[in-house]
Amino acid sequence: MAAGELTLIVEMVTVLGAAAAGGYLAHRLGQPMLLGYLVGGMVVGPAGLKWVALEGDIEVLAKIGVALLLFALGVEFSLKDLLRMRQIALGGGSLQILLTILLASSLAYLTGWVPTVPKAIFLGAALSLSSTAVVLKSLIERNETQTVHGQVMLAILIVQDLGLGLMLAVFPALTQPADVIGTALLLAALKALLFLGGAILVGKWVMPWLIRRLAQSGSQELFLLGILLLCLGIALVTSGLGLGVEMGAFVAGLMVSNVEYADHALDRVLPMRDVFATLFFASIGLLMDPDFLLENSWVLVGLVAVTMIGKAVIAALVVRLFGYPLKTALTVGLGINQIGEFSFVLAGVAQRGGFFSDRLYGLIVGTTAATLLLTPFVLRVTPHLLLALEEMPLFQTLMRFERAPQFVGHEAELRDHVVVVGYGRVGQTLVRMLYFQGHPILVIDNDESALQPLRERQIPYLYGDASSPLVLEKANLRQAKAMAIALPDPMATRLTLKRALSLAPDLDITVRAHVSSEINVLYQLGAQEVVQPEFEASLEMGAHMLLKLGDSTYDVQQVVSRYRTGRYQDILPERAEYWGVPDLETAIEGLLHHWYTLHRDSPLVGLSLAQSNVRRVTGATIMAIERHKQLYRYPTGDVCLEANDRLLVVGNPEEHSAFAQLLQPNS
Repeated sequence: MAAGELTLIVEMVTVLGAAAAGGYLAHRLGQPMLLGYLVGGMVVGPAGLKWVALEGDIEVLAKIGVALLLFALGVEFSLKDLLRMRQIALGGGSLQILLTILLASSLAYLTGWVPTVPKAIFLGAALSLSSTAVVLKSLIERNETQTVHGQVMLAILIVQDLGLGLMLAVFPALTQPADVIGTALLLAALKALLFLGGAILVGKWVMPWLIRRLAQSGSQELFLLGILLLCLGIALVTSGLGLGVEMGAFVAGLMVSNVEYADHALDRVLPMRDVFATLFFASIGLLMDPDFLLENSWVLVGLVAVTMIGKAVIAALVVRLFGYPLKTALTVGLGINQIGEFSFVLAGVAQRGGFFSDRLYGLIVGTTAATLLLTPFVLRVTPHLLLALEEMPLFQTLMRFERAPQFVGHEAELRDHVVVVGYGRVGQTLVRMLYFQGHPILVIDNDESALQPLRERQIPYLYGDASSPLVLEKANLRQAKAMAIALPDPMATRLTLKRALSLAPDLDITVRAHVSSEINVLYQLGAQEVVQPEFEASLEMGAHMLLKLGDSTYDVQQVVSRYRTGRYQDILPERAEYWGVPDLETAIEGLLHHWYTLHRDSPLVGLSLAQSNVRRVTGATIMAIERHKQLYRYPTGDVCLEANDRLLVVGNPEEHSAFAQLLQPNS
């Protein structure tokens, strides 16, 4: 074996091994694995152990990784999701990109940080992109992909991904001299449009036929080779046209995305994409110099602060401009204020084109890594931050300027009605059942497009945030018969339940739980009935099977009733995990909570929770009791309170004040 071939194998093993170790460590620490790949590359690179230098074959393999990364992005592109939220996606997403480019490039040029306008534009473009992978992962972990803010985030991110293709096609023309740059940009745009037109025709008439033939061959190897040939071949065509390899790979993915075998193609390519993309991110790490980052630490801190705050403000203003509530706008702004992994791609193009110096490229890479590192933490603290802001006079003043809850219907008829919160799939089924049974209904939702069927059937509804006290007061809960909460957001569900009961303590409320760890929490907060869809599906499937196996209808009903009455406790898959402390911390997230010590002379000592009637008297809820170093979570009404108990209580400031007063000895 030639020495050069052996060197390539050694370097590949070294880089992939370092990336795997870094990715594993990052995963264990709860951070994006992308950061582990960067650190791994930095450790074995020229600035670290000097085992690998970014030159020759490794750089070529990294470029293949970029091509496959963008090809997969094109295949995964969802036109359906884009059209479903087209206003905030196309309008808001495009506006966010343009405003970020304008602000960042203006600041960079006017402060003299970059010497020319084209370089400033390239810098602004790199900063305008956010991380789809990190944001989506965080939303999935928090069960927030179907929430309003989650859907808005994903809509804007889809447009950012689509915008990347346009940037890769047009921005390289900025390398031309100033006197011909306008012509160069026009020719680049025209060339890109002609290429896209040809790609659309090929994608419609040639691509389906070709991929169908590959699939009909029955050979997985031939299918994969054909897909790779399409990806890299089209990338070479765009490279020859001066549009860049990245642009061609992305367009190739878009062409395949409309073919019936798109999912199968993506499934075949993903393993190779992950390997080569890991090489790409690790190769960026090879260029990172810890000494350089340390020497420029204050510059990096400033860049991170300006970038995250600036992008958060821009995104929040854009979302607010499109009519979304202030809380939703702030949540979206804080969620997409990082710099994404595709900024590395754009920064690499800028460096190769002479736009970015080595110092500027190093600062961009360091800033991107830092913002990705901070993103999961920011998303975790955002609910607490918003809760704290709600108590500030300035924020309350701003909230007064919010659009008042829009009521459609006759408010005088809001008596003995059923309030349905959330008009998604579950809410629509509930409304349909109640409507045909003749019960008066009021629906609360903040998705204007989903409420059109209600207008057609003249069903009263409130457009607004259901967890807002202003909206709940407008719903006339004191005169309502019952309430059902079917929101996709776990935190909004808890807040809505808590605030609804503070207005109408006797209201019968049924709540949808998203995961098993929420069931007892929601009961503890005062829900009369908690329904967990997955458990309900398993009960219905089990009932059907038992009937088919010959069990009597009465016996099957008794079995199902026993599980429901026991709050699903007997069918929980992992009871040890269910009773874990992290679940309690997650359960009270977004709720104002505090620990109180029950002194010996308190009037509550010796009373059971039912006798103390804490929720009725103060509105607060006792979520846990710590006694003799043992933690009792979600105590039931028959638990007696003892001296020196520590009580975990949730409630609003007034309820906490009333609870603290209740603990005081009788005078």
